[in-house]
Amino acid sequence: MINFQEGYVLLIDKPYAWTSTDVVRKVKILLRNRAGIKKIKVGHAGTLDPLATGLLIVCTGKATKNIESIQSGEKEYIAEICLGATTPSFDLETEIDSRYPVEHINESLIKSVFPAFFGKQEQIPPLFSAKLIDGKRAYEYARTGKAPEMKPANIEIYSLELLDYTAPIARIKINCSKGTYIRSFARDLGIALQSGGHLSKLRRTKSGEYDVNNALTVKDVEFLIEN
Repeated sequence: MINFQEGYVLLIDKPYAWTSTDVVRKVKILLRNRAGIKKIKVGHAGTLDPLATGLLIVCTGKATKNIESIQSGEKEYIAEICLGATTPSFDLETEIDSRYPVEHINESLIKSVFPAFFGKQEQIPPLFSAKLIDGKRAYEYARTGKAPEMKPANIEIYSLELLDYTAPIARIKINCSKGTYIRSFARDLGIALQSGGHLSKLRRTKSGEYDVNNALTVKDVEFLIEN
């Protein structure tokens, strides 16, 4: 029998449009209402944007003490990047604001710019993000029309693999450090290709030693806790 109070690591395949906080809240409610645990710590190890799916690591009880070490591991994502267009949020949260040519882009050109992204670097986070600025989330400023200065973050990209390119969509596997914004990579890739780019789909497939292939759906988690 699982002892959630003593500590348990749940691997959850986060649904599209759910926030990471929504998943944590759901687990807390299930533990309270279905397992009879009235008071328990629950937290996630690494935020996923609402429009992303895939591996979200949720820790319960004493396992929450390990969140920092768990989320420090290498991440793997499968990203679909729409070239030839940009959005203010660098993804589908906001409408397209500019369009650019893509006729010159092919697989060879995309692969040729990859080496410039490898290694340690500074990356500017998206304004529409959960980055904290003076105690407020960046997206809170963005939604009121304000644009605070976004300070660069130190990140590292270990590898990039072009899985497919069917204009204007490039599907790329990305292995990177904690704190890497794939939306920012999508923007920067568009610039490197002398075009534009925004993230149209994202799935986290690995985080450290954990793999999405071993993750549970929310329905699976309900069944696990009930039984």
